[in-house]
Amino acid sequence: MEENLSLFSSSDVERYINDYAIPWGINIAMAIVIYVIGRIVVGFILSLFRRLMAKSKYDAMLVDFLEAIISAILMLFVIVASLNQLGVDTTSLVAILGAAGLAIGLSLQDSLKNFAAGVMLLVFKPFKSGDFVEAAGTAGTINKIGIFTTTMATPDNKEIIVPNGGIYSNNITNYSAKETRRVDMVVGIGYDADLRKAKEILNEMVRADERILSEPAPTVAVSELADSSVNFVVRPWCKASDFWGVKFDFTEQVKLRFDQEGISIPFPQMDVHLHKNDSE
Repeated sequence: MEENLSLFSSSDVERYINDYAIPWGINIAMAIVIYVIGRIVVGFILSLFRRLMAKSKYDAMLVDFLEAIISAILMLFVIVASLNQLGVDTTSLVAILGAAGLAIGLSLQDSLKNFAAGVMLLVFKPFKSGDFVEAAGTAGTINKIGIFTTTMATPDNKEIIVPNGGIYSNNITNYSAKETRRVDMVVGIGYDADLRKAKEILNEMVRADERILSEPAPTVAVSELADSSVNFVVRPWCKASDFWGVKFDFTEQVKLRFDQEGISIPFPQMDVHLHKNDSE
C-alpha cells in the first residue's frame, strides 16, 4: 500500500510539473524575454528619435517632453504584451486605461488646450526667446516658452505669464522677426508755413541720420490737408534695434529744427466770430 501511495504521489508531482510548472515557467520566461527585448527596442527607438530631433534643432524642452510621452506609450505596449504572455486578460486593462484617459482628458480640457498650443509654438516657432511680440492682448519680450505657458517681460519690467492657448488662438505680432522696420511718423505744419522748405528740411534730416537706411528709400510726402495743419508722412527704414531711438530722436529734432527755421507746428484751435445785433 505504501508502494502504491508512493507511486501515486510521484505521478501527481510529475503531472503537476508537466501541466502547471513547466507551462508557467515557459510563460514567465517568455514574458521576461518580451519585456527585456521590448526595453531594448524602446531604447533604440528613443535614441533614434533624439538623433533626429538634434538634426532638426527643435527646442530642448519639446524634445524632452515628446521623448517622455513616446517612452511611456511604448513601455505600455511592452507591459501589455508581457502580461498577455502570462495569460492575463489585458482587454479589461486597456478598457480601464482608456476610460481613465478619457476622464482625465475631460477634466483637463483647458490644460490640454494649452499643452497642444505649446507644442505648436515650439514646433512652428512664430517667435523665440528675446523677441518683442504682441499676443493675447499684451506686449513684451519673450523670456521663456513653456509647454503650458509663455513668460513675457513688459517694457516697464513686469513679468506676465500667458497661457499658450490664448496666444496661439489669436493674432501674433512679432516686432523682432525682421531685421529692419519702417518708422511711421506724421509731422504737421501750419497753412501759412513754407511747404517746400518744410519738405526739404525733413528730407535733409532723414539723410543726416546715419541710422536711417538708404534702401528701402525713405518716404517724405504730403499726406493730408487737415483742419488745422498740412500733414507730412515721414517713413524711413532702420534696423529693428534702432526703431525707438530713431522715432524719439527724429521727433525731437523736428521740433527744434522747425523752431529754428521759423516753421510753425499748429495745434487744434477754433476761431469764434462774434456778430453785433444792430436791433439791440
